[in-house]
Amino acid sequence: MSFEIDDLPVRDELRGKSPYGAPQLDVPVRLNTNENPYPLPEPLVERIAERVREAARNLNRYPDRDAVELRTRLAEYLTDTSGHQVGLANVWAANGSNEVIQQLLQTFGGPGRTAIGFEPSYSMHGLIARGTGTGWISGPRNEDFTIDLAAAEKAIAEHRPDVVFVTTPNNPTGTAVPRETVLALYEAAQAAKAATAGAIVVVDEAYIEFSHGDSLLPLIEGRPQLVVSRTMSKAFGAAGLRLGYLAAHPAVVDAVQLVRLPYHLSSVTQATALAALEHTDTLLKYVRQLKDERDRLVAELLETGYEVTASDANFVQFGRFDDAHAMWQKILDRGVLVRDNGVPGWLRVTAGTPEENDAFLDAVRELKKESA
Repeated sequence: MSFEIDDLPVRDELRGKSPYGAPQLDVPVRLNTNENPYPLPEPLVERIAERVREAARNLNRYPDRDAVELRTRLAEYLTDTSGHQVGLANVWAANGSNEVIQQLLQTFGGPGRTAIGFEPSYSMHGLIARGTGTGWISGPRNEDFTIDLAAAEKAIAEHRPDVVFVTTPNNPTGTAVPRETVLALYEAAQAAKAATAGAIVVVDEAYIEFSHGDSLLPLIEGRPQLVVSRTMSKAFGAAGLRLGYLAAHPAVVDAVQLVRLPYHLSSVTQATALAALEHTDTLLKYVRQLKDERDRLVAELLETGYEVTASDANFVQFGRFDDAHAMWQKILDRGVLVRDNGVPGWLRVTAGTPEENDAFLDAVRELKKESA
């Protein structure tokens, strides 16, 4: 007798859904998961080993529950790179930005409450919303993947969401959201919930270090319901670390601690992240190289005859294709794995090393000639 997931008492909002994930195939060039392609430099690897060795001596004890040293160093990094002063009380850290998002939805969403995002965007926002029992609303975008502000304000006024997600740079499109748009959405969200305590607006800046523009972190000043979320997975080349963090009014930091699991950040995680923060200058040099490679991909894809969405991230959305998945397979057949996000007519490629990017460009040039 077969027994499948649908035979279990799974919550209704989870039925028929698929878990998040990208195919990890054994091919020469993998440019599908927005990872930083550069391994950590050896001096940093050695410093991580030193920090972890120190932490290992006390693994019989629980880690610092509040991650005070780590949050202090993250606050210093944010202050140095944004020009906006933040301190320990403004910063919270968790196991990847996904846990940050989960904690925010556990705190401010949940049964009887709703969240809105403007899709296509980071699909985990909707998945985590459903996982926390939060109703999910898919907001509108323009044909060029920018946020349709008038339509977005109308949707916020109609649905009165408790949480609003704004992803900039946006994944999978790479588009940045102007400061003025974020401010307008924040005001619309507060007006829609004026009869209650207002709405939380989450600005997801997972890729901000790759942007041509500046972080929107300074906008948290005077806006207690605005949250900026970040990650060390991309710019820090630490996808395997799983360290995300947020910056917000101290009241938000206090609130998310109501739902955090006890000792949620291990001593090893904290030690590794602290070591990485000691090498920020070196790691950001790799970011500058990747920004150059991203811009090269954009220019050469356009020159080859593909359409490209303007990108402020470490990836590029390109098209358009009558059958995007068929194109994905043809590129894969040439030894290069890119991402089919399900956006009709488009694919996404992560900026890799110059050699990886050359292999990708050779493949798509060859396919363009074949289709001519």
